[in-house]
Amino acid sequence: MSGPPRPPRIEQPVRISDLAIAQKGPAFDLTFTRPTNATDGERLTKPLEIEIFRTITKPGEKLPATPPRSGAWVTLSTHDLDQFAEGGKIKYLARFSDSEFAQLQGASFTFAVRGLTHGFRNHALESEPSNIVQATLLDVSGPVENLQIKTTEKALVLDWTPPSRSLSGKPLAKLSGYRVYWSETGKPASFQVRGETAAPTFSDPNFIFGQNYFYKVCAVFKQSDQVAESEDSAIVPITPHDTFPPAPPVNVSALFSTDAVELVWTANREHDLAGYNVYRREKDGMPQKINGELLRTPTYEDRSVQMGHQYFYRVTSVDLTHNESPPSAEVAVETR
Repeated sequence: MSGPPRPPRIEQPVRISDLAIAQKGPAFDLTFTRPTNATDGERLTKPLEIEIFRTITKPGEKLPATPPRSGAWVTLSTHDLDQFAEGGKIKYLARFSDSEFAQLQGASFTFAVRGLTHGFRNHALESEPSNIVQATLLDVSGPVENLQIKTTEKALVLDWTPPSRSLSGKPLAKLSGYRVYWSETGKPASFQVRGETAAPTFSDPNFIFGQNYFYKVCAVFKQSDQVAESEDSAIVPITPHDTFPPAPPVNVSALFSTDAVELVWTANREHDLAGYNVYRREKDGMPQKINGELLRTPTYEDRSVQMGHQYFYRVTSVDLTHNESPPSAEVAVETR
């Protein structure tokens, strides 16, 4: 036996409370979490729309303290929201044309958003307005250019050409430095801030040889408590390879005793050291490697010598990727 009919749900979306704003080049980047529940605590089943409200305040005028409520500036459909989803958030880029950017520099912008669904007879079921965010449009530079990355033994060294003019063509003002972003995949939502620098160069010591990395850089501008970025540079991939040999062994000494030459030297300290090679020559001869496998310890006994000869020895160190050091200083010994 069925119970009494239940009234249809009123699927009013929950309020968005994490709206954030950041200037990125000639645009404001608005981010927020997409509502998935209604105010009754149940999941939304109806298509969700998002209304974006915008107020422009000229320099010197008082900023609004409450969210604008009428005349949505932009409405995003469910399909739009799917397109703008990135890293668990909705990211909407409010871009200005060249003429708008020139006219509105120094103006302050107030944004709020509101979710809505449509109920009986297409009646709009609106959420409460979100928190408001405000930012002043700054005259930032264009993207950083000529980003290059060099692999060194201890760090990946990035450098780039610093921008000289703003987007409006003026000399740069309020440039505070640069922000370096890093990713292991290169996917848009995967980039994280790796560090900041005041100069157009950056060293990243936290890398592993043979691992893929992706970098991009933007210029950073500050005014009061507001921070704005230029658009990103081109993404530069790099797979650093270890082509750096260890240091040559030092303090090599050779001593003939009975029927063998005993060689000892100071152990290398490299973390990726694999071992050592020993080279021997006679007068006017070329050095020849005399050990079979790499030596794991800084000693070697040469039992292939003959009495009444003079021999010259040198030692090299080898790392795990088979890079071999230059030879040590040569030492001589006579077998008599």
